Amino acid sequence: MSLPDLSSTPRAALGRHRERGRTERDDLYAVLDAGLICHLGVIVNGAPRVLPTGYGRLGDLLYLHGSSGNSSIMAGDGQEICVTVTHLDGLVCARSVFNHSMNYRSAVIFGVARLVTDPGEQTLALRTITEHLVPGQWSYARQPSKKELAATSALALPLTEASVKIRSGGPADEPEDYALDIWAGVVPVTTGFGQPEPDAVLRTGIETPPHIAKRGDLPLAGSAGQLAMHVRRGHRL
Repeated sequence: MSLPDLSSTPRAALGRHRERGRTERDDLYAVLDAGLICHLGVIVNGAPRVLPTGYGRLGDLLYLHGSSGNSSIMAGDGQEICVTVTHLDGLVCARSVFNHSMNYRSAVIFGVARLVTDPGEQTLALRTITEHLVPGQWSYARQPSKKELAATSALALPLTEASVKIRSGGPADEPEDYALDIWAGVVPVTTGFGQPEPDAVLRTGIETPPHIAKRGDLPLAGSAGQLAMHVRRGHRL
């Protein structure tokens, strides 16, 4: 059964600038797959808490990474939570201070989280998160031990209820302000990967693996289709 379009619930519907909203699930996937850090909003001991954490998407399920001793992750089990991912693409400088803005892509997901307890799914969640951050790393690095798995936790959040909002383009000034001798435009904001830096105690002769050297050129493997692509290329997942 296919999931409904985005912004189909009262709390996911946009209040302002509805023209910036996106209702296609592909837009949601694009924002999530392009990100590396999400912010988890959860109630802990009666007070709100927002936690930055790593994540990965597998189809219509979002996995959030945390320690087994992380009170925010544990508190999210069976509770309504909110997860956001935001990309800042530019500072929009207008002719008036009021009309300054930002170009961005953002996603907000609502839902009841579930603590992953099945050992097989826990491994799947960690693999999904690892491959989202560094594609190819799961099959390259040593696999987690039972002790390490016990020290790690993951929340699963279905992508059933979400909204996406995107702004692009230049400033929108008042008609009379276009005659002012004031510069207006966009200052782009970009995020990229630098040259890999070897560990200070790395043994001599160990070269940077291709999937690390080319990290900036690879797509984020955050979907079932992309994970399958890695399998076809010979990666052990």
